[in-house]
Amino acid sequence: MSIKRSLLSVPLRLSNLALVFFLFVGVQAFAADPSVPDSDEAITAGRSLFNANCKACHRLDSKSVGPALRGVTERRDLEWTKQFILNSQALIQAGDQTAVALFKEYNNTVMPAHNFLSDDDLMNLLAYVEYGDTADTSAAAGAEGVDGEVATGGVPSEYLTIILGVLVLVLLLILVVLGLIVSVLSKYLEKQPLEEDDREFISQKTDWKGVFKSDAFILIFTTLILAFVVKTALDGLYSVGVQQGYAPKQPIAYSHELHAGQYEIPCQYCHTGVEIGRSANIPSANICMNCHTHIQNVDGQDGMSPEIAKIYAAIENDQPIEWVRVHNLPDLAYFDHSQHVKVGGIECQTCHGPIEEMEVVSQHSSLTMGWCIDCHRQTEIVTAGNEYYDKLVQLHSDTKESLRVKDIGGLECAKCHY
Repeated sequence: MSIKRSLLSVPLRLSNLALVFFLFVGVQAFAADPSVPDSDEAITAGRSLFNANCKACHRLDSKSVGPALRGVTERRDLEWTKQFILNSQALIQAGDQTAVALFKEYNNTVMPAHNFLSDDDLMNLLAYVEYGDTADTSAAAGAEGVDGEVATGGVPSEYLTIILGVLVLVLLLILVVLGLIVSVLSKYLEKQPLEEDDREFISQKTDWKGVFKSDAFILIFTTLILAFVVKTALDGLYSVGVQQGYAPKQPIAYSHELHAGQYEIPCQYCHTGVEIGRSANIPSANICMNCHTHIQNVDGQDGMSPEIAKIYAAIENDQPIEWVRVHNLPDLAYFDHSQHVKVGGIECQTCHGPIEEMEVVSQHSSLTMGWCIDCHRQTEIVTAGNEYYDKLVQLHSDTKESLRVKDIGGLECAKCHY
């Protein structure tokens, strides 16, 4: 009795090769400059610097606002890299071709200067960039941190998109290769002496209608559709309440670049509550008039600027300027500016980004709970000259690690939630 066979019954063993391919997609090996330290102390110190100054725009192994950083000391000269970190705009204005090309590639995004970093800070930062948070160390840490803390992070959304795209491409390539193999084998076997049943099997035409109705095709197609739907849904859920990049139009075209940047007016001059209370305060028109009683235009132009005229109109009509709030936290979260700025000594730019370079203010950081918790885990407390911390420092003296916000209750739910 002859057995009917079909080309559709050939097992796709190459799928195993595809799986191996995906396991190694994106794996890159970099040879860092040998002068970059790889000690745990340097990497730990560099992680704190990275989280405080770089994390908002950069990732180690993937593009963000700026390029992926790991391997930078292999791609670039070490001294050039240091200069770029300290003041990228100085290199750009000097006509450095590499710096200018990077500036153009990333949409002329201005990277803030970090002149306050010492050479040791730069080497520690590069130690973390080259050797910190690799796949091996994160896998060894497991689902929990060293202190039993829940590990944060996951597969970036960009990686999921790339993986799904490559998956579709590889499947299509497999089908094309299998089709070519079947075609070549069929032509070869047609020239060989075969029994009638075998020749009938070789000569049969592909039933494309049957292919599309087959269980295997339906399963693969449904899986891909579900993967895209699930990814889209997860991206949407993770973005709920996140307003990073939000830059509403204001009633007056106020430029922080002009006031805080060019004229170096301290943030505290206008935002008077930042050191004494929970809110930073949006300045009233009276504060604006401290300067604009005498300054009525820019660059010595004649007459009154239309934007400054709006301040005068608000004063004359006794109407407040209806500024649009840019940074919004949910009602369930409590944040105290004075605790961070006055007590903690946190710079405004740590959360708000290079505000002195913004013509139009936008939300620089994500301001998510994970973002805040990560800061509390990494930020070292400046205890020098502050008697408030003397007892805490004494209690923490048994450990070799520096005192961080997490050590004084910075991860307790009630600290931020009522």
